[in-house]
Amino acid sequence: MALDQASQEFLQQLADLGAPAFHAMEPPAARAFFAGLRDIIGEGPEVYQSKTINIYAVQAKIPLRILLPSEKPEGLIIYLHGGGWVVGELDDYDTLGRLIATESNCAVVLVDYRLAPEHRFPAAVNDSWAATQWVASNQYQITGTTDKLPLIIAGDSAGGNLAAVIAQKARDAKSPELLMQVLIYPVTQPDLDTPAYIAPSNQGLLTREDMGWFWNNYVPNPAHRENPEVSPLLNKNLSDLPPALIITAEHDVLSEEGAEYAQRLIKAGVEVCFRKYSGQIHGFFSILRALPESESARTFLVGVIRQRIAQFKNSRLALNDSEGSLIS
Repeated sequence: MALDQASQEFLQQLADLGAPAFHAMEPPAARAFFAGLRDIIGEGPEVYQSKTINIYAVQAKIPLRILLPSEKPEGLIIYLHGGGWVVGELDDYDTLGRLIATESNCAVVLVDYRLAPEHRFPAAVNDSWAATQWVASNQYQITGTTDKLPLIIAGDSAGGNLAAVIAQKARDAKSPELLMQVLIYPVTQPDLDTPAYIAPSNQGLLTREDMGWFWNNYVPNPAHRENPEVSPLLNKNLSDLPPALIITAEHDVLSEEGAEYAQRLIKAGVEVCFRKYSGQIHGFFSILRALPESESARTFLVGVIRQRIAQFKNSRLALNDSEGSLIS
């Protein structure tokens, strides 16, 4: 399927404005460009409470933004933002976080992990892991409730990469227990020569050259990209991971590796809900209002989360015995 009309118009708008490609910019300029998308995204809905705090890990201060949708949230979502491990901050994802929080009635915690190249791998992983552990141990401070709430790890693009890595680390550490992992067009492997990377129709907001630039900033040594904490698809053991919701975009250099990760998880016995959005480019999920399919994708995502939470509330039973399924 060709790019949908909204995606074509959005890319043309960027071209008319003379917006440079990520790989043609220095990191500070790329961050400013990414922040400029807030004008397109717009403001999010009011929430019951929004507060930004700092937590501290080894050699790092990690800002967290906590978005409470109500007095009685039904779950906790840790959201790791996209941006190739190089761009992105709390304000860039505040609107999306507010929408997910209000629509799911879950507390959403946005994590401002350290960025490359100033802080290369494993800084982003370490910060995301420290934030996950802190959230799991401080539910009352976050939500004001002592009732056990299900914990979900989520992220898009590079944040999807980090969310997948954190899910693997939580399994290996046997804590914290995650209800599910939500991976939106995640980076899962380092090969830039796959058909999806080379296809001309996939060179949209994120191109093959852009991903090469992001990788070189985050993990300059190609040999180190084989580490499963960098490339979660390369982990030989994908069993016993929390159920996964994986969303991909048809015209995205990352489309194949998201689908491949879903298939590998299913093969390992993990329950997977997968959906590819036809006619969409990388970034469509977070480019709100400009790309209408972001709303339908978010409605789908929130629906799956609500279903999982209902199962958690009704049974409090682990879902590990469920058989994997693939939804196209």
